[in-house]
Amino acid sequence: MGHLSTHVLDTAHGRPAAGMNVTLQRLDADGVTTLRRVVLNEDGRAGGALLEAADMAVGRYRLLFEVAPYFRALGVVLPEPAFIDTVQLDFGIADAAGHYHVPLLVSPWSYSTYRGS
Repeated sequence: MGHLSTHVLDTAHGRPAAGMNVTLQRLDADGVTTLRRVVLNEDGRAGGALLEAADMAVGRYRLLFEVAPYFRALGVVLPEPAFIDTVQLDFGIADAAGHYHVPLLVSPWSYSTYRGS
């Protein structure tokens, strides 16, 4: 059975991004629907799947990672506006029975992502 998960690593400090706020949205012809908001746990994870098997559906989705507020909460001095504020990742789920893992590696100055396992 499929599910969607995420994991964020703070590459500036070499640790999971505990406390970062993440929003999951579905994108469709009617607009954008917010499905879930989470605060990442001490391992930089949502504490479970963002979408469980019963909620998985083929379609377009968006993850919003609140990067600048996370780093500011750690005491990192950022310019105003921050170089990276919110990372918006738009992605597709083509197989509702598949496992989709969306990791984010992030610092105040860069980020990267990929489809994980």
